[in-house]
Amino acid sequence: MVIFHRSAGPDDPPLSRLLADARERLAGYQGELFRRAGADRVLVAPGARRGDRSWGRTLAELVAAERIRGLVVLGSGAGVRLRLDDARRLVTAASSPGRHAVTNNRYSSDLCAVSDAATLADLPPLPGDNALPRWLEESAGFEVDELPARARLAFDLDSPLDLAILAASAAAFPRPLREFAHEHGLTVPRLDDLRAVAANPRRELLVFGRSPSRTMAWLERNVPCRVRFLAEERGLRASTPLALGAVVSTLPARRRPPRATIGRLLAAHGPGALADIVGELADGALIDSRVLLADHLGPEEDAWPAAEDRFASDLLRTGDVKDRWLRAVTASAAASPVPILLGGHTLVGPGLPLLLR
Repeated sequence: MVIFHRSAGPDDPPLSRLLADARERLAGYQGELFRRAGADRVLVAPGARRGDRSWGRTLAELVAAERIRGLVVLGSGAGVRLRLDDARRLVTAASSPGRHAVTNNRYSSDLCAVSDAATLADLPPLPGDNALPRWLEESAGFEVDELPARARLAFDLDSPLDLAILAASAAAFPRPLREFAHEHGLTVPRLDDLRAVAANPRRELLVFGRSPSRTMAWLERNVPCRVRFLAEERGLRASTPLALGAVVSTLPARRRPPRATIGRLLAAHGPGALADIVGELADGALIDSRVLLADHLGPEEDAWPAAEDRFASDLLRTGDVKDRWLRAVTASAAASPVPILLGGHTLVGPGLPLLLR
Protein backbone atom coordinates (compact mmCIF):
# COMPACT_ATOMS: atom_id res chain seq x y z
CA MET A 1 0.00 0.00 0.00
CA VAL A 2 1.26 3.50 -0.88
CA ILE A 3 -0.11 6.59 0.83
CA PHE A 4 0.99 9.91 -0.65
CA HIS A 5 1.28 12.45 2.15
CA ARG A 6 2.88 15.88 2.36
CA SER A 7 3.75 16.70 5.95
CA ALA A 8 3.39 20.25 7.23
CA GLY A 9 6.50 22.35 6.65
CA PRO A 10 7.95 24.91 9.06
CA ASP A 11 6.80 27.78 6.85
CA ASP A 12 3.28 26.48 6.19
CA PRO A 13 0.54 28.93 7.28
CA PRO A 14 -1.90 27.86 10.02
CA LEU A 15 -4.80 26.36 8.06
CA SER A 16 -2.49 24.50 5.67
CA ARG A 17 -0.61 23.07 8.65
CA LEU A 18 -3.87 22.07 10.32
CA LEU A 19 -5.02 20.19 7.22
CA ALA A 20 -1.65 18.45 6.81
CA ASP A 21 -1.70 17.34 10.45
CA ALA A 22 -5.25 16.01 10.08
CA ARG A 23 -4.25 14.06 6.98
CA GLU A 24 -1.28 12.62 8.87
CA ARG A 25 -3.64 11.27 11.51
CA LEU A 26 -5.82 9.81 8.79
CA ALA A 27 -2.81 8.21 7.07
CA GLY A 28 -1.89 6.45 10.32
CA TYR A 29 -5.43 5.18 10.67
CA GLN A 30 -5.55 4.02 7.05
CA GLY A 31 -2.22 2.25 7.30
CA GLU A 32 -3.41 0.22 10.29
CA LEU A 33 -6.71 -0.55 8.55
CA PHE A 34 -4.91 -1.96 5.52
CA ARG A 35 -2.52 -4.01 7.65
CA ARG A 36 -5.58 -5.61 9.23
CA ALA A 37 -6.93 -6.19 5.71
CA GLY A 38 -3.81 -8.12 4.69
CA ALA A 39 -1.41 -5.59 3.17
CA ASP A 40 2.14 -6.74 3.85
CA ARG A 41 3.74 -3.30 3.41
CA VAL A 42 2.50 0.24 3.98
CA LEU A 43 4.67 2.96 2.46
CA VAL A 44 4.11 6.66 3.13
CA ALA A 45 5.53 8.61 0.19
CA PRO A 46 6.09 12.38 0.12
CA GLY A 47 3.24 14.23 -1.52
CA ALA A 48 3.96 16.73 -4.27
CA ARG A 49 4.50 20.44 -3.82
CA ARG A 50 3.94 23.04 -6.51
CA GLY A 51 6.54 22.66 -9.23
CA ASP A 52 7.39 19.03 -8.34
CA ARG A 53 7.44 16.21 -10.87
CA SER A 54 4.09 14.84 -11.94
CA TRP A 55 2.19 12.42 -9.75
CA GLY A 56 2.19 9.80 -12.49
CA ARG A 57 5.94 9.65 -12.94
CA THR A 58 6.50 9.75 -9.17
CA LEU A 59 4.27 6.71 -8.72
CA ALA A 60 5.92 4.83 -11.61
CA GLU A 61 9.39 5.42 -10.17
CA LEU A 62 8.27 4.37 -6.68
CA VAL A 63 6.74 1.12 -7.95
CA ALA A 64 9.97 0.30 -9.79
CA ALA A 65 12.26 1.22 -6.88
CA GLU A 66 10.24 -0.77 -4.33
CA ARG A 67 9.58 -3.69 -6.73
CA ILE A 68 5.88 -3.53 -6.02
CA ARG A 69 3.83 -6.27 -7.70
CA GLY A 70 0.34 -5.47 -6.39
CA LEU A 71 -0.56 -1.96 -5.30
CA VAL A 72 -3.18 0.00 -3.41
CA VAL A 73 -2.59 3.74 -3.76
CA LEU A 74 -4.34 6.75 -2.27
CA GLY A 75 -3.64 10.22 -0.96
CA SER A 76 -3.64 10.85 2.77
CA GLY A 77 -6.85 12.89 2.52
CA ALA A 78 -8.83 10.16 0.76
CA GLY A 79 -11.01 7.34 1.98
CA VAL A 80 -12.18 9.05 5.16
CA ARG A 81 -15.15 6.68 5.42
CA LEU A 82 -13.32 3.56 4.25
CA ARG A 83 -14.26 0.38 6.13
CA LEU A 84 -12.39 -2.84 6.76
CA ASP A 85 -14.40 -4.74 4.16
CA ASP A 86 -13.54 -2.06 1.57
CA ALA A 87 -9.85 -2.37 2.42
CA ARG A 88 -10.01 -6.17 2.14
CA ARG A 89 -11.56 -5.95 -1.32
CA LEU A 90 -8.83 -3.56 -2.45
CA VAL A 91 -6.07 -5.79 -1.09
CA THR A 92 -7.65 -8.83 -2.79
CA ALA A 93 -7.77 -6.97 -6.11
CA ALA A 94 -4.14 -5.89 -5.82
CA SER A 95 -3.15 -9.51 -5.14
CA SER A 96 -5.10 -10.98 -8.04
CA PRO A 97 -3.56 -12.30 -11.28
CA GLY A 98 -4.00 -10.57 -14.62
CA ARG A 99 -4.73 -6.92 -15.22
CA HIS A 100 -7.39 -5.89 -12.76
CA ALA A 101 -8.10 -2.68 -10.85
CA VAL A 102 -10.68 -1.58 -8.27
CA THR A 103 -11.43 2.05 -7.44
CA ASN A 104 -14.08 4.17 -5.77
CA ASN A 105 -14.76 6.05 -9.04
CA ARG A 106 -13.40 5.08 -12.45
CA TYR A 107 -13.70 8.66 -13.76
CA SER A 108 -12.41 10.53 -10.71
CA SER A 109 -10.52 8.17 -8.46
CA ASP A 110 -9.38 8.84 -4.89
CA LEU A 111 -8.10 5.33 -4.16
CA CYS A 112 -7.19 2.49 -6.47
CA ALA A 113 -5.99 -1.12 -6.28
CA VAL A 114 -3.81 -2.30 -9.16
CA SER A 115 -2.64 -5.83 -9.92
CA ASP A 116 0.38 -6.30 -12.19
CA ALA A 117 1.78 -2.98 -10.98
CA ALA A 118 4.78 -3.35 -13.31
CA THR A 119 2.46 -1.97 -16.00
CA LEU A 120 2.76 1.41 -14.29
CA ALA A 121 6.24 1.77 -15.77
CA ASP A 122 4.41 3.15 -18.81
CA LEU A 123 2.26 5.54 -16.80
CA PRO A 124 2.26 9.01 -18.40
CA PRO A 125 2.85 12.15 -16.33
CA LEU A 126 -0.68 12.31 -14.93
CA PRO A 127 -1.14 15.44 -12.80
CA GLY A 128 -2.89 13.48 -10.03
CA ASP A 129 -4.53 10.22 -9.04
CA ASN A 130 -8.03 11.07 -10.31
CA ALA A 131 -7.38 9.80 -13.84
CA LEU A 132 -5.44 6.62 -12.97
CA PRO A 133 -8.31 4.10 -13.49
CA ARG A 134 -9.26 5.69 -16.79
CA TRP A 135 -5.69 5.29 -18.06
CA LEU A 136 -5.58 1.70 -16.80
CA GLU A 137 -8.82 0.85 -18.61
CA GLU A 138 -8.46 2.82 -21.84
CA SER A 139 -4.70 2.65 -22.43
CA ALA A 140 -3.33 -0.32 -20.45
CA GLY A 141 -6.11 -2.86 -21.05
CA PHE A 142 -7.12 -3.34 -17.42
CA GLU A 143 -10.54 -4.49 -16.25
CA VAL A 144 -11.69 -1.78 -13.82
CA ASP A 145 -14.39 -2.32 -11.21
CA GLU A 146 -15.85 0.11 -8.68
CA LEU A 147 -16.34 -0.43 -4.99
CA PRO A 148 -19.93 -0.24 -3.75
CA ALA A 149 -21.04 2.76 -1.65
CA ARG A 150 -19.46 5.20 -4.09
CA ALA A 151 -20.97 8.22 -2.30
CA ARG A 152 -19.59 7.15 1.08
CA LEU A 153 -16.10 6.68 -0.31
CA ALA A 154 -16.03 10.04 -2.13
CA PHE A 155 -15.53 12.05 1.06
CA ASP A 156 -12.00 13.55 1.09
CA LEU A 157 -10.12 15.95 3.33
CA ASP A 158 -9.36 18.75 0.89
CA SER A 159 -10.00 21.70 3.19
CA PRO A 160 -10.35 22.39 6.93
CA LEU A 161 -14.05 22.92 6.15
CA ASP A 162 -14.27 19.19 5.41
CA LEU A 163 -13.09 18.51 8.97
CA ALA A 164 -15.76 20.88 10.24
CA ILE A 165 -18.35 18.90 8.27
CA LEU A 166 -17.17 15.75 10.02
CA ALA A 167 -17.48 17.42 13.41
CA ALA A 168 -21.04 18.56 12.60
CA SER A 169 -22.17 15.09 11.53
CA ALA A 170 -23.55 12.25 13.60
CA ALA A 171 -22.15 9.70 11.13
CA ALA A 172 -19.38 7.34 12.12
CA PHE A 173 -15.90 8.58 11.23
CA PRO A 174 -12.41 7.62 12.38
CA ARG A 175 -12.13 8.72 15.98
CA PRO A 176 -8.73 10.44 15.46
CA LEU A 177 -10.35 12.82 12.95
CA ARG A 178 -13.40 13.61 15.07
CA GLU A 179 -11.17 14.33 18.05
CA PHE A 180 -8.87 16.49 15.93
CA ALA A 181 -11.75 18.57 14.57
CA HIS A 182 -13.12 19.18 18.06
CA GLU A 183 -9.67 19.98 19.46
CA HIS A 184 -9.32 22.80 16.94
CA GLY A 185 -12.85 24.12 17.36
CA LEU A 186 -13.72 23.79 13.67
CA THR A 187 -17.33 24.67 12.88
CA VAL A 188 -19.34 25.06 9.67
CA PRO A 189 -20.27 28.74 9.13
CA ARG A 190 -24.02 29.50 9.15
CA LEU A 191 -24.88 25.82 9.50
CA ASP A 192 -28.07 26.37 11.51
CA ASP A 193 -29.33 28.90 8.95
CA LEU A 194 -28.68 26.52 6.07
CA ARG A 195 -30.39 23.65 7.84
CA ALA A 196 -33.39 25.89 8.51
CA VAL A 197 -33.65 26.69 4.79
CA ALA A 198 -33.42 23.00 3.87
CA ALA A 199 -36.15 22.07 6.37
CA ASN A 200 -38.65 24.68 5.15
CA PRO A 201 -40.88 23.72 2.17
CA ARG A 202 -41.42 27.43 1.45
CA ARG A 203 -37.70 28.07 0.95
CA GLU A 204 -35.30 27.31 -1.88
CA LEU A 205 -31.71 26.07 -1.64
CA LEU A 206 -29.14 26.64 -4.39
CA VAL A 207 -26.52 23.90 -4.90
CA PHE A 208 -23.84 24.89 -7.40
CA GLY A 209 -20.73 23.17 -8.71
CA ARG A 210 -19.36 19.68 -9.25
CA SER A 211 -22.32 17.84 -7.73
CA PRO A 212 -23.13 14.30 -8.89
CA SER A 213 -26.64 13.26 -9.82
CA ARG A 214 -26.86 11.11 -6.67
CA THR A 215 -26.65 14.32 -4.62
CA MET A 216 -29.70 15.67 -6.41
CA ALA A 217 -31.47 12.35 -5.81
CA TRP A 218 -30.64 12.53 -2.10
CA LEU A 219 -31.95 16.09 -1.88
CA GLU A 220 -35.21 15.11 -3.57
CA ARG A 221 -35.76 12.34 -1.03
CA ASN A 222 -34.57 14.04 2.13
CA VAL A 223 -35.10 17.81 2.21
CA PRO A 224 -38.52 19.53 2.22
CA CYS A 225 -37.30 22.74 0.58
CA ARG A 226 -37.19 23.42 -3.15
CA VAL A 227 -33.76 22.90 -4.70
CA ARG A 228 -32.13 24.84 -7.52
CA PHE A 229 -29.41 22.44 -8.71
CA LEU A 230 -26.66 23.69 -11.03
CA ALA A 231 -24.15 20.91 -11.68
CA GLU A 232 -21.27 22.41 -13.65
CA GLU A 233 -17.66 21.55 -14.60
CA ARG A 234 -17.75 17.97 -13.32
CA GLY A 235 -14.48 16.25 -14.21
CA LEU A 236 -12.55 19.51 -13.86
CA ARG A 237 -9.57 17.78 -12.19
CA ALA A 238 -9.87 14.36 -13.84
CA SER A 239 -10.26 15.11 -17.55
CA THR A 240 -6.58 15.10 -18.57
CA PRO A 241 -6.06 13.85 -22.17
CA LEU A 242 -3.09 11.80 -20.90
CA ALA A 243 -5.55 9.26 -19.47
CA LEU A 244 -7.57 8.78 -22.63
CA GLY A 245 -7.29 5.84 -24.99
CA ALA A 246 -5.31 6.00 -28.20
CA VAL A 247 -8.31 6.72 -30.46
CA VAL A 248 -9.80 9.40 -28.24
CA SER A 249 -6.43 11.06 -27.64
CA THR A 250 -5.98 11.62 -31.38
CA LEU A 251 -9.17 13.67 -31.62
CA PRO A 252 -8.86 17.46 -31.63
CA ALA A 253 -8.70 18.89 -28.11
CA ARG A 254 -11.65 20.95 -26.97
CA ARG A 255 -10.50 24.54 -26.56
CA ARG A 256 -13.31 25.81 -24.37
CA PRO A 257 -12.02 26.99 -20.97
CA PRO A 258 -13.99 26.22 -17.79
CA ARG A 259 -17.18 28.24 -17.68
CA ALA A 260 -19.88 28.42 -15.04
CA THR A 261 -23.18 30.24 -14.82
CA ILE A 262 -22.48 32.08 -11.58
CA GLY A 263 -18.89 32.67 -12.68
CA ARG A 264 -20.13 34.47 -15.78
CA LEU A 265 -22.44 36.62 -13.64
CA LEU A 266 -19.54 37.53 -11.34
CA ALA A 267 -17.45 38.42 -14.38
CA ALA A 268 -20.20 40.79 -15.49
CA HIS A 269 -21.09 42.32 -12.12
CA GLY A 270 -17.94 41.89 -10.03
CA PRO A 271 -17.00 39.40 -7.28
CA GLY A 272 -18.76 41.46 -4.63
CA ALA A 273 -22.10 40.76 -6.31
CA LEU A 274 -22.28 37.13 -5.14
CA ALA A 275 -24.80 37.78 -2.36
CA ASP A 276 -27.10 39.74 -4.68
CA ILE A 277 -26.93 37.03 -7.34
CA VAL A 278 -27.70 34.26 -4.85
CA GLY A 279 -30.43 36.34 -3.24
CA GLU A 280 -32.28 36.56 -6.56
CA LEU A 281 -32.11 32.78 -7.02
CA ALA A 282 -32.58 31.20 -3.59
CA ASP A 283 -32.85 31.56 0.19
CA GLY A 284 -29.49 29.92 0.84
CA ALA A 285 -26.64 28.36 -1.11
CA LEU A 286 -23.87 25.78 -1.08
CA ILE A 287 -21.31 26.89 -3.66
CA ASP A 288 -18.29 25.08 -5.07
CA SER A 289 -15.90 28.02 -5.16
CA ARG A 290 -13.27 26.02 -7.08
CA VAL A 291 -15.56 26.14 -10.10
CA LEU A 292 -15.75 29.91 -9.71
CA LEU A 293 -11.94 30.07 -9.55
CA ALA A 294 -11.64 27.89 -12.66
CA ASP A 295 -14.05 30.18 -14.50
CA HIS A 296 -12.09 33.24 -13.37
CA LEU A 297 -8.49 31.98 -13.69
CA GLY A 298 -8.51 28.69 -15.62
CA PRO A 299 -8.42 25.05 -14.52
CA GLU A 300 -4.84 24.90 -13.19
CA GLU A 301 -4.49 25.35 -9.44
CA ASP A 302 -1.10 27.02 -9.88
CA ALA A 303 -2.98 30.07 -11.23
CA TRP A 304 -5.44 30.18 -8.32
CA PRO A 305 -5.05 31.98 -5.00
CA ALA A 306 -2.92 30.12 -2.46
CA ALA A 307 -4.45 27.15 -0.65
CA GLU A 308 -4.44 29.13 2.59
CA ASP A 309 -6.68 31.75 0.97
CA ARG A 310 -9.08 29.08 -0.26
CA PHE A 311 -9.21 27.44 3.16
CA ALA A 312 -9.91 30.76 4.89
CA SER A 313 -12.61 31.54 2.34
CA ASP A 314 -14.31 28.21 3.04
CA LEU A 315 -14.56 29.18 6.70
CA LEU A 316 -15.76 32.70 5.72
CA ARG A 317 -12.72 34.27 7.42
CA THR A 318 -12.62 37.25 5.10
CA GLY A 319 -9.78 39.04 6.88
CA ASP A 320 -7.43 36.09 6.29
CA VAL A 321 -7.97 36.01 2.50
CA LYS A 322 -5.21 37.97 0.74
CA ASP A 323 -6.27 37.57 -2.88
CA ARG A 324 -8.45 40.57 -3.74
CA TRP A 325 -10.92 38.74 -6.01
CA LEU A 326 -11.47 35.84 -3.63
CA ARG A 327 -11.63 38.21 -0.66
CA ALA A 328 -14.47 40.12 -2.35
CA VAL A 329 -16.36 36.88 -3.04
CA THR A 330 -15.83 35.74 0.57
CA ALA A 331 -16.86 39.09 2.05
CA SER A 332 -20.05 39.05 0.00
CA ALA A 333 -20.89 35.52 1.18
CA ALA A 334 -20.11 36.32 4.81
CA ALA A 335 -22.29 39.45 4.82
CA SER A 336 -25.13 37.99 2.79
CA PRO A 337 -28.62 38.22 4.32
CA VAL A 338 -29.22 34.66 3.03
CA PRO A 339 -26.77 31.97 4.20
CA ILE A 340 -24.03 31.13 1.70
CA LEU A 341 -21.35 28.51 2.29
CA LEU A 342 -18.29 28.21 0.04
CA GLY A 343 -16.18 25.09 -0.37
CA GLY A 344 -14.96 22.38 -2.73
CA HIS A 345 -16.39 19.21 -4.24
CA THR A 346 -16.91 17.60 -0.82
CA LEU A 347 -19.28 20.38 0.21
CA VAL A 348 -21.61 19.97 -2.79
CA GLY A 349 -21.13 16.20 -3.07
CA PRO A 350 -20.51 13.64 -0.32
CA GLY A 351 -20.50 16.23 2.46
CA LEU A 352 -23.91 17.67 1.67
CA PRO A 353 -26.01 14.83 3.19
CA LEU A 354 -23.88 14.99 6.34
CA LEU A 355 -24.57 18.72 6.67
CA LEU A 356 -28.30 18.60 6.03
CA ARG A 357 -29.33 15.18 7.34
